Amino acid sequence: MYKGFKVGVVIPAYNEAGLIRLTLEGMPNFIDRMFVINDCSIDDTRDIIVEMQQADNRITLIDHEINKGLGQSLIDGYVASRESDIQITVIMAGDNQMDPNDLPALLDAIAEDEYDYVKGNRLLHKQIGSMPKYRFLGNSLLTILTKFATGYYFSMDPQCGYTAIDNRALKRIPIEEMTKRYGYNADILCMLNIQGFAVTDVEVRPVYDREKSKIKLYKYIPKTSWLLLKLFFKRLWHRYVVLDFHPLVLFFTFGIVTLFGIALPFFIRTLLYYNDTGEIPGITGAIFLFSGMFAFQSLLFSIWMDMDYNRRSNRRRR
Repeated sequence: MYKGFKVGVVIPAYNEAGLIRLTLEGMPNFIDRMFVINDCSIDDTRDIIVEMQQADNRITLIDHEINKGLGQSLIDGYVASRESDIQITVIMAGDNQMDPNDLPALLDAIAEDEYDYVKGNRLLHKQIGSMPKYRFLGNSLLTILTKFATGYYFSMDPQCGYTAIDNRALKRIPIEEMTKRYGYNADILCMLNIQGFAVTDVEVRPVYDREKSKIKLYKYIPKTSWLLLKLFFKRLWHRYVVLDFHPLVLFFTFGIVTLFGIALPFFIRTLLYYNDTGEIPGITGAIFLFSGMFAFQSLLFSIWMDMDYNRRSNRRRR
């Protein structure tokens, strides 16, 4: 128990025979439960977990008979924690990549600062230089896209999976609908934003030692970018139309319709005319110019209103 809160840790593991023991042995005494999901590992991961379970009764093993992916492993762990007496659920990878010394900072944000969800931010740490360059660049791109998709514009390092959630919030979001593959970070943030939960970042130490990422960036970035685009429209619809109404939806709709319905066609027509005659058509060019300006301004206003609305609504519990 940590400051009066029962804490459970969800630990997804797939072929982590070399590191799962270190992960479980390093768990602090204030952790009440460990929900370890063996995602049909083909190495000795399960045997090690069973061995550790005999020595530590805090460990609960959840077995997958077939490989279901990281997202489903997290869903199963979240559901198990939600249905128990645990009050705060933490996510820690089974590859010993997340430093247990950072746990108090995550837990304090909920136990003392009264946030609903807290995520680690490796970019705040002085050792960020230890992050591989390709990861840093990919992380930066996805950070920008995730801000728009989730509405938490202040948040950084959305790909960091080191998180904690108040189980009262966990019980109010459709966690079973979370994406089954990579991209779950943004998906759960989108769920939280729709319900108006307060989120914050805390500094955590980036650890890149024996761990080897299973993420293939050339596949991960395109797929995640497409997911983020869908989450963006989902959030706007549910947050500003279904659950509430905000004029930013009108600005955004006007901007999109004007951009793709007027500005883009007239831009293409201008290019074709210029290619044929070597001259820019006056009226067509003017329509493209002014419609493009109106579309850009409308989209800019909608983004500004979205940022302001989320800044004011991201308040801690009282």
